[in-house]
Amino acid sequence: MLILHKKIKFMEYPKVNDLEHFETLRKDNAAILFYFSNDDCNVCKVLKPKVYEMLQEKYPEIKFYYVDTKATPDIAAQNRVFTIPTLLVFFDGRELIRRSRYIGINELANEISRPYEIMFSETI
Repeated sequence: MLILHKKIKFMEYPKVNDLEHFETLRKDNAAILFYFSNDDCNVCKVLKPKVYEMLQEKYPEIKFYYVDTKATPDIAAQNRVFTIPTLLVFFDGRELIRRSRYIGINELANEISRPYEIMFSETI
């Protein structure tokens, strides 16, 4: 019996280094999504590439950054993140979307759609 193993593609996501880095990213990017998680969360491991891929395909202007809640608990505390996964989406430095625990990709995409179109649509 032949068993084929699927090759798992490892993706290194951009990470937030510290609270100062977080604040700089938040202020300097027109649109950014912070993915709060850690390596102990199996749901997070499955969801993270789906969120990243959705952003790349539908909302390429939104930057994606991973926040490791074990390595940088101060960032989680400062942003009132008490459960993982938690996603924070900022437009013009303001938090517009916050989703935690049970996150549907389609629902998230729909929620991002309107502010994204307003911010990045071509005006004639």
